[in-house]
Order: sequence, then structure tokens, then C-alpha cells
Amino acid sequence: MIEHDFDISFIANLALREKQIQQNYRPVIAVHKWFARRPGTLFRGLLLSEFGSRPLTQTFFDSNDLSGIRVADPFMGGGTPLLEANRMGCEVIGFDINPMSYWIVKQELEHLDLAAYERTANRLLETLEKELGHLYKTQCIYCGSDDAHAKYFLWVKTRACTKCGEKIDLFPGFLVARNARHPKNVIICMECGELNEVEDKSQLGKCRYCRSSLRLEGPARRGVCQCPSCGTDNHFPTSDKRPEHKLFAIEYYCPICKPSHQGRFFKKPDELDLERIREADSKWQNIHSRFVPDDPIPSGDETNRLHRWGYRYYREMFNSRQLLGLEMAARFISRITDERVRGALATNLSDLLRYQNMLCRYDTMALKSLDIFSVHGFPVGLIQCESNMLGIVDPDKGTIVGSGGWANIIEKFRKAKSYCDAPFEVRNKGRKKEIVPIPGEWIGDYHHSPLEGEKRKIELICGDAAEADLPDNSLDAVLTDPPYFGNVQYAELMDFCYVWLRRLVERDAPFAFLASSTRRPEELTVNEVMGRGLEHFTQGLSTVFRKMARALKPGAPLAFTYHHNDITAYLPLVVAILDAELTCTASLPCPAEMGASIHINGTGSSIVDTVFVCRSTGSISEEDLARTPREVAVLVKRDVEALKAGGVKVTEGDLRCIVYGHLTRLAIWGLRHAWDNASETAEKLSKVEAWLQKFGSWEDIRRYLNTITGRDSIPTL
Repeated sequence: MIEHDFDISFIANLALREKQIQQNYRPVIAVHKWFARRPGTLFRGLLLSEFGSRPLTQTFFDSNDLSGIRVADPFMGGGTPLLEANRMGCEVIGFDINPMSYWIVKQELEHLDLAAYERTANRLLETLEKELGHLYKTQCIYCGSDDAHAKYFLWVKTRACTKCGEKIDLFPGFLVARNARHPKNVIICMECGELNEVEDKSQLGKCRYCRSSLRLEGPARRGVCQCPSCGTDNHFPTSDKRPEHKLFAIEYYCPICKPSHQGRFFKKPDELDLERIREADSKWQNIHSRFVPDDPIPSGDETNRLHRWGYRYYREMFNSRQLLGLEMAARFISRITDERVRGALATNLSDLLRYQNMLCRYDTMALKSLDIFSVHGFPVGLIQCESNMLGIVDPDKGTIVGSGGWANIIEKFRKAKSYCDAPFEVRNKGRKKEIVPIPGEWIGDYHHSPLEGEKRKIELICGDAAEADLPDNSLDAVLTDPPYFGNVQYAELMDFCYVWLRRLVERDAPFAFLASSTRRPEELTVNEVMGRGLEHFTQGLSTVFRKMARALKPGAPLAFTYHHNDITAYLPLVVAILDAELTCTASLPCPAEMGASIHINGTGSSIVDTVFVCRSTGSISEEDLARTPREVAVLVKRDVEALKAGGVKVTEGDLRCIVYGHLTRLAIWGLRHAWDNASETAEKLSKVEAWLQKFGSWEDIRRYLNTITGRDSIPTL
């Protein structure tokens, strides 16, 4: 059972490494972007702890057969628990109210004829190259070749001066590239727009073209930019008109010069580059679009940021060259007769969107495009990066140069589906990594063809798990990663892809793509615009947990991951578990996020989840039934030592979440006998809050942690 056989140190070490470069450990996740995916190693560990017959360290790298086991996930999201269960032969059933989740998991779990996919994908690339390839070429400033590949186009937002009407370039700064992956710093001259390479940022000197003094700071700061012509202060953003952009630099790739060239290639756009933009504009104006969406951007916690910048329709977030390429690709995909290949390439187009839009930014350190969702939101910057849509392949090495193009998306999708046919684990031996094939395991509804070999039962439902029709005592386990109380509004973000994808695939899954948006009133996230608060979240979670508890066999586990830095977010968990007539038999820590993730780096957020294990029957050791804050501190110290043995450097944010996990478990235990399922939600929440206040707070336990360890710095226990 999980409570006895889950090895915190062993799984923490694997999960921590997986989260650094997750696609290398679980390539299947590259099928399509989804947010906050939990480590596959964690759910593999949970399944083997519950159903394996040997210690986890012995079974993890072996082939395992769990056929006959039925596992459900009521909030499948990106599908990690289902993927791990299906891989070991389990029957799986998944629910999610978001059609993008349904579609992504469907693409992950469906077997794909890779040869057919690769042939069709190559034809798509050939078609796009023939029609649009010249729009992504540029002249090399060193050898004069006209066949250099534009890698990234860098654009600055502009606005007309409110007084004189002159166009103002909203440069926040003039640094194009740092001297990290390029020998020198690249600085744009604010007077003539030429690019200068400078060794020392503290001694910029003068522009080698116009002799003006170079500077790093730009004129656009804190929402204000002074007009260089008349000196009037102009404010941004403005909600009455979407931003315009001006191309100011190109990073390109010249296969002729590359062997003898140090660093990257940068240039100021020449007249031919600007002519290609005008050509793309003209072509787009003269085409009748069939697949570019005309959907308006609805109001929301995340999308209101777009409204402040004047974006009213999703199509306005793309330039003409991007719209032209996406429309042509969609037309090609729509004509594919093989349904699974068509679905795969439609999924590729949807995933490509996050790099092919005018909200992507350019990383001046790493020298690459940052996709629109790199911070799990809609960040609108002043400098935007347009990637080469086709992608660039090094003719000698056969490797892909740069990011954000069709070649990149197709290759990572190919690796993802190859992994499904032949999954592996990664074992670390010192500084070396060993790829460990796991023969006998595979991901899919069938392995080689629908007419031969074993078939597996997969049921995916695009709908609310609260309305699930599951027979009583039919599930061997429920494994999930539920929505979090204060979660990012993923439905708002996924609409960005959904409005495109639904035009391509609604005939293949019409029941999932009927609505104009992925947003649903039933979503279990707090959303100020939609009026969803703590009670809504609690009621929804309780309904789903009760449904799952009835479907579980007696004593079977409902295990889920959770973390939050506010104890209030844990109150709904206590209510939902008690309403489901379950008790929490364990709270186990495991790394869940990458500490350097852009969206949490420096925020004090935790990278450690608590895995709550709940059952209708079971036992808890006397040692785990802490009755005072000091006894909780002892349990937390034990968890921290286990995590440290797995290589996790525990932060104060992690400690807080571990403490909250134990407090939640103990509150469930302490309230279980006197719990009234029929009372009002607000009353239940108050009862849980009162119990926690009486028991002791995070601050109380924190003081005992200092006493127990004899140290002032808690995170270095």
C-alpha cells in the first residue's frame, strides 16, 4: 500500500530531476502544451506502491503488468495519471470539463501510425516551403547570400503621438542580445537603428554608423514614452486601439558562413526584408480566410490584460505573415483523409500557435523565443519576437536550428509518439544518465495495429466528473491532480488555442467542440469575473469526491496532489474528503514544479506538493497522529530529511506546504466522527477553520522546528 511502500526519497530524487527537463524523461507530454503537469515518476511510484508486490526501488525500472486494474482521474488535465496507468496495462477512465484537456489526452493515448504521420508532415513542410519559404529568407551581411534563413524577427510596439501624430517606438531598452551565447553585447542605436556589437555594457561608446552615443535605457518606462519630435508624454497601453509594430532587428542563420562564424547572426532589416513584410500583408488582404478564427476575446482574469492593450479579437494577436502561414497549414490539414494523422497535425498547429503570435518575447540571454505561455498568462511586452514558421534544419548535421517552427513541433511530436511505442526511464549514475528501456510497457489503445495485438480499454469523457455514471465498487484507484483554489485561469489561456483547433477538428469530436469557449460555469477555480469563490470551489470538489468515493472498491485509494501557500485553500479539501466519508491515511511530500520556472521563480512559491492518500477503510500509525504543534514539527522534520536524501533543497515555502499537508490530514481525522454532510457549505468551512485555529498555526509549528533542529534557518534543516 502507498502508506507503507511509497519511498519519498527515491521518488523525490526522480521527480526533481524529471521536472528540470520534463520532456527528456516523459517525451509524451510534448504532444501539446498543458499547464503545471505533475511528474510522471510520481504517479508511477504511487501505482507501483499500491499494486506492486516488491519494493519500489526494485519494480520502478522493471516492466510491470497491472492489467485488470481500473483507474480513474476526475480532473485529467494533461493526463499524467492516466498515461502512467495505461502504460502498465490498467483500464483508464478520465474526465475533464475542458475540451482542450480532452483532446490533448486523446492525442496522447491514441496509437498513431508514425510512418504515415511523418510522410504527411513532410508533405506539409514541402507545401509551406513552396508557398511561403521566400518570406523567411534574408540576405547575409557577411557573404551576401540571399538564402540565409531569418530565424527570429524582433518587433517593437509603436504608437502615434497624441499631439503631433509622429510614430513613437516604445523601446524599454536598446539591448538586443547579451554576451552570454554571443561573443559581444548587441545594442541598437536609438538614432539610426543600426546594430552595434559592444564588449562591455559599462562602456558603450558611439554608434559605428552615425556616431551617436549608445545607451541601454529606452524612452518607454512605467507606461509613459516621450515623443522625440515634440516632447509630449504619451501613455501606454491604450484600450481603444490594438498596438502596431515595427521590425527593428533580425537574428538569422547563414549555412554558408556558419562554419567560420563565431556566435549568432544579427542584422538591421534591409529594404528586401521590409518588402517581404509588405508582400505578406498584400497576400493576406487578398485571401478569403476559412480557418483563422474571428472569435472575440471574452472578459476574464487573464484576458482583461489583452483588452487593456486594445486586443478585442484573437486574430489581432498575429501579424499577416503568421496568419497567412497558419491559414495555409490549416487548409492542408483539413484535406487529410486519415483521421488520426489529421488529428495529430491539427494538434501540432494548435501547439505551434504559442510560438507564432505577436506576444512572444525574445530572451536576450538565451537568445531564443519565449512562447506566449512561458509565464502561464498573457504577458504583453513592448518587444515581441516572431519565429520562422517553417523552422530551420542544418543541412549538414540534420539538426533543427532555433525554435517555434513547424520543423520543431513535428520533431517533438514524433519523439512523443515514439516514446508511447517504446517507453523508457532515466536512471542517474553520478553525473551520467542511463536510458533504461522498459520492454513490455507501452502507451495507447493498441500497440501496433487495431487488427493485431492487445487492445486496452480507454474511456475519455469531455464533461463534469460530478455527473459521472460510474458503478459502485468499480474502481481500484482514483489518482488525480485537482484544480487549485487560486489557480491560473487555464481555460482562459487555452481558448487561445481552442478557437483555432475547433475549426479543424469539430467534425472528429463534435460533442467536445460545440461551445465557442472552453470556459464553463462549473470550473473549480476561483475567478473574480465569473463570480466563483471559496464556496463554489468547495461544493464542486465535494460533489466529485463523493462520486468517486462511491465508485471506489472498499479500501481503495483516492490519491491526489495539492499545494498552496495559504491555509484557506486547504479548507475545501477537508470538507470534500469528509463529505465523501473518507479519511486521510497519509500526506506525502514530492517535488512538483521546477524551481526555476519563470512563472514561480522568486515568488516564494513551493515546488513541493503534498500527496493526500484517502480511503474509506484503513489505519494510521500512532506516530502519525500528532496531537500538538510540536509533534507535527517532528513529522515535518522527518519529511524534510527524506526529501533532502532525495536531493531536494527545501525552502521555507516548501516547509509551509508540508505543514499544511499534515494539518489538513489531522483536521480530517479530528473532525470525522462529528461531521454533518448535510450542513451548509459555509458552516462546514467555518468548522474546519475553527479546528485548525484551535490546533495551532504554521507559525506555531515553525517555532518548534527551530527548537527541534537547534538552528535559526528553517530551510536548512
